[in-house]
Amino acid sequence: MERILQELQTSPNTSLALLFLLLFITIILLNKLVKRNPFPPGPKGLPVIGNMRMISLLNHRGLAELAKTYGGLFHLKMGHVHMVAVSTAEIARQVLQAQDNVFSNRPATIAISYLTYDRADMAFAHYGPFWRQMRKICVTKVFSRKRAESWASAREEIDSLIKAIDTRVGSPVNIGEMVLGLTKNITYRAAFGPCHKKGKRSL
Repeated sequence: MERILQELQTSPNTSLALLFLLLFITIILLNKLVKRNPFPPGPKGLPVIGNMRMISLLNHRGLAELAKTYGGLFHLKMGHVHMVAVSTAEIARQVLQAQDNVFSNRPATIAISYLTYDRADMAFAHYGPFWRQMRKICVTKVFSRKRAESWASAREEIDSLIKAIDTRVGSPVNIGEMVLGLTKNITYRAAFGPCHKKGKRSL
């Protein structure tokens, strides 16, 4: 073994040949692993950018045309991101109902993971006990009737703004100034209560 290592150290050509051989074997093994878990059929893309050159065609009509060629479930590659498009009701039912626990998680970038403290929020948390607890808190504390009633003063100010705009039909309206006044009135009512009366200027 020592003799072989000494020969490799003294002959760089042999080392390069072994390196290329290892790379070749690695590529073959990776191709076999990919073939074991193939993606659905789809249009072939370029080596690096994938199907990004087709991004302007990927609206609802373009996806419908691709579905005629590749079926109701086809694969697209946007850069290094693999995407799957669903175009039939039966496959959509499988994705959204039968296999919903597999597709329930949202992808998160490095920035989102950093800003949400490693997905410690309801929007990007992995489906599980933590996400269910967060949803329960939001339903009972954020979206409850009591919480909705607490925004009654803000809705009153918005109604007043809409009525004020409606009375000025046919004349120019400074929307920026009126929205600024709306923001001031909502903040004032949240801090001090409904003290703003009609006929007086906003703060």
